[in-house]
Amino acid sequence: MKVQILGTGCPKCRQLEQNARTAVQQLGVECEVEKVTNLKDIMNYGVAMTPGLAIDGKVISSGKVLPVEEIVSLLASAEDK
Repeated sequence: MKVQILGTGCPKCRQLEQNARTAVQQLGVECEVEKVTNLKDIMNYGVAMTPGLAIDGKVISSGKVLPVEEIVSLLASAEDK
């Protein structure tokens, strides 16, 4: 599984990355966490507002910082697929 954090490095983007890393650790899954900071690459995901969160290339959220618990839930359901 691969989690992409879509953002240029603003405080909200950094918080989302931290929350995602915590969620991965809590869930104990094999997962790569990748930061996508290039604006052109972020726009290729169709994200207009950062931060964005994608799991395996599919955008799950944009424009807000998801809490750890919600990311854990999203990762668990993505893992079940």
